[in-house]
Parts: sequence; C-alpha cells; structure tokens
Amino acid sequence: MLWPSYKDLLSSGNFRERIDKAYKIMESCTLCPRNCMVNRLKGEKGYCGAGDKLMVSSYGAHYGEESPLVGRGGSGTIFLTNCNLRCIFCQNYDISHMDRGNVKTPEELAEMMLSLESDGCHNINFVTPTHYMPHIIHGIKIAAEAGLSVPIVWNCGGYESEDMIKLLDSIVDIYMPDFKFWDKEISLKLVNADDYRERACESFREMHRQTGDLVVDEKGLAKKGMLVRHLVLPENMAGTKDVMTFIAKELSGNTYVNIMDQYRPCFESKKVKAMDRRPTGAEYDLAVKESHECGITRLDRKEDRLRWMV
Repeated sequence: MLWPSYKDLLSSGNFRERIDKAYKIMESCTLCPRNCMVNRLKGEKGYCGAGDKLMVSSYGAHYGEESPLVGRGGSGTIFLTNCNLRCIFCQNYDISHMDRGNVKTPEELAEMMLSLESDGCHNINFVTPTHYMPHIIHGIKIAAEAGLSVPIVWNCGGYESEDMIKLLDSIVDIYMPDFKFWDKEISLKLVNADDYRERACESFREMHRQTGDLVVDEKGLAKKGMLVRHLVLPENMAGTKDVMTFIAKELSGNTYVNIMDQYRPCFESKKVKAMDRRPTGAEYDLAVKESHECGITRLDRKEDRLRWMV
C-alpha cells in the first residue's frame, strides 16, 4: 500500500517552509503563468479574480470522475472558486467567472478533507486549485496532522508554472491536468493564452517526473501518478494527434488518458467559429483512433466506471 506523499513531508518538518514560500509568492503573484504580479495578500486581484482569501464553491463525494478515482466511495471533490484559465466555453462559468462560492479558512478546508475521508471517499480532489495553492497546502498540513491518509489529487487546467508544480512535490500524489489545445491561435481565442502549449508541456514533464505513471491498488483505485484529460472539440480544435504524440513520446505511452466527449456550447463559446456545436461521433472516434496510433495504450473506459455501480 502506497503511503500518501504528504505524510513523509510532514515527518521531515519541511511542510511549513513550503507553505511560507507559497504565501510569499502571493505578494507579487506568479502562482500561474499569467504572472499578474499583483499583491494578493493585500486583496489585489489578477486575471483569475482571486484575492487573499480562499473561496470554495462546494464539496462532496463525486461519482462522475475516472474509475480509478471513484471506486465505490466516490472522489472527495472540492470545487474552488475562480480560475486562472477562464475558458470562454466553461461549463462551470458561474464558479470560474462569476465568483460563486464562500470564503473559507485553511482550517475549514482541512475539516472538509477529513469529513470527505470519513464519508468513505478514496481521495481528496481539488478542482481548479492553482490560484489557491498556498491555502490548499496549508489546509493539507492541518488535515495531515489530524490523521488524513488518502491521496491528494491536483485537478487543473494544464496552464501551470513548472516552478509552482515543483512546490507541490511530495504533497500531491495524483496529478490530473487537462491538455486542452495544441495550436497557439486556438488557445489565444479560447483562453487568452498563446503560450498554453509551452506551459502545459513544461508542467506535464515535472508532474510526471514527480509521480510517474498512474499506479492503482488491487481494487483498481488510484494511489499515485498522473492522469491526463483531453476534451475533444469540434473540427479538431484541440489538436488531439499532436497532444497525444507529446504525451506518448515525452511522458509515457502508459500514461492514463481520458479522451472526453462531453463538450457542449456554453457561456461565450459561440464567439468562436465551430464552437457552437458538439463534436460528432466521427470526430470523437477519430480522436480515440489517433490516440492509439500515437502510442497511448491506457485509455479510460466508460465500462470500467459502470463496473463500480453494479
């Protein structure tokens, strides 16, 4: 049985140093590649819309995640308010763009984690966590000191700073980033970041260096490693073949990948041509075919999710 990474960091006595360093970064915020340089400790807000306080939208057992995370007890999901990407097609735009949530302290965050574990969740899954990294690792320390013992999942949009991911080494057990797009012009149109690909590639390499391929126990539950999500977009706007080639060649062909088919027009997506419709079945099937051809051997399967429900 794999021991959660944060347990070793807690015993080493270096946890506090990580927390202090993360909060210090908020004085001139570079927690994500936007590098807004605002002083969030004084309440200033950058691109993500977050100030000095942690905001949580909701939390609870989630059964819609990938099968290695869900099992029978669910993934202990904590949805954070605001977002450093702010996709124009976001399905949770009320959370990411419109500040829906409540202010919480790291102590209250720790209580949520412990409650989710007590309820039988197999992990703690932080959704859109990047801009609240200091508060989150602070909360993890408090929860770990109180006995938390399930893996930590970093469920992010892929637009991460390599240096900030290094701060999470030995704290996060499972990285679950999206790799959203390959083309610079498309990422500029959809998330206002023409460097999305470069930053994703850098941070993915560091995530994989820390945790490796996804490791599951005898029950099929994820304990450590990397799980990548890729949303199929109309007219191949996500650049699936290029993304999968990068993953297979520079990370591992054994990377656990979920090729997702749930895109639907939301929020301001219709501002961009072709984003006003769902992908066709043929477009999705082609994305799966290309993933196999690029060397990806470990794709998430819907039938595995259904197996837990029997």
